[in-house]
Amino acid sequence: MGSPWAFLFAVGLIVVWLVTGPLFHFSDTWQLVINTGTTIVTFLMVFVIPNTQNRDAKALHIKLDELLRSIHGARVGFIDLEHLSDQEINQLEQEFRKLRERSTLRRTARGTKAGRKPQMSRGYWQSTSINGRHGRPGA
Repeated sequence: MGSPWAFLFAVGLIVVWLVTGPLFHFSDTWQLVINTGTTIVTFLMVFVIPNTQNRDAKALHIKLDELLRSIHGARVGFIDLEHLSDQEINQLEQEFRKLRERSTLRRTARGTKAGRKPQMSRGYWQSTSINGRHGRPGA
C-alpha cells in the first residue's frame, strides 16, 4: 500500500474495468463490480490508515523519549507523556505557557532597562545553549 506499484495496479484494474465495459454492454452488473470494489477498498482503508498513523506516532514518541533520556538536564519525567490524562497534559501546557510569559516579560524588562528596544522572541536554536555553546549544533 502506498507504493508506486500499488498505484499502478489500481490504475490497471480501472483500465481493465473500462475496457470490459463494451463487452458487458455497460450493464448494471458491470457498474456494480467497480462500485463494490471501491467500497471494499475504502472500508479497508478506514482501518489501514489509522493503524499506519498510530505506528508512526509510536515510533516518533520512542525517538523523542530517547532524546530526552540522553540529554543531560532534560526532565525525564516527560518520557511517555502520551500516557497522561488530558487534565495532566493541560496542566503541563499551562505550566509552559506561564514559563513562556515570564521569559518574555524578563526579556522585555531587560531590553527597556538598558535603553534598548525590546526584541522579538528568539527562536529555539538562538536561545538554547547546546554543550556550552549558543546557536545551532555544528554551526
